[in-house]
Amino acid sequence: MSRIGKKQISLPEKVEVKVESENNVVVEGPKGKLEWSMPKGLKLENEDGSLEIVRESEDRKTRAMHGTARALVSNMVEGVSAGFVKELEIQGVGFRAKVEKDGLDLNLGFSHPVVHPIPSELTVTVEENTKIKVEGIDKQQVGQFASDVRSYYPPEPYKGKGIRYKGEQVRRKQGKSVK
Repeated sequence: MSRIGKKQISLPEKVEVKVESENNVVVEGPKGKLEWSMPKGLKLENEDGSLEIVRESEDRKTRAMHGTARALVSNMVEGVSAGFVKELEIQGVGFRAKVEKDGLDLNLGFSHPVVHPIPSELTVTVEENTKIKVEGIDKQQVGQFASDVRSYYPPEPYKGKGIRYKGEQVRRKQGKSVK
């Protein structure tokens, strides 16, 4: 039995979960609405303000998806009730960011500005030209956007310049020594 899969998911007060046809799970809350189609062989049971994912068979694929399905539904419930936030920091002289109508405009020392489009489901704010805050209800989408922005200029180990997650530690290298 999956240790994660057998845990129950507690529902906050203003969150509703419905199972539509074809195992389509719809989670609605104060922040928005998310949908996901659950794999075959798994069933969602709603009892007294808590959810439980139940396996209908014991085949290998169903057992493999049990914990994953529970984690995804739990993330959906957390997303529509509280939301998810990723924070990025830009370090480097002259490096800056700003939000424009067509996307996130990044000046990272290249010969051209980098404009990354912002999906409509996410809200992106920039403070002090170097702190980027990504907010949304879908954990995967928030993480993917932050990862895509970071991939334009990951932190390098010699001077520490680049885009990093807030609180990320970058191991520094010494560089060349002159004899």
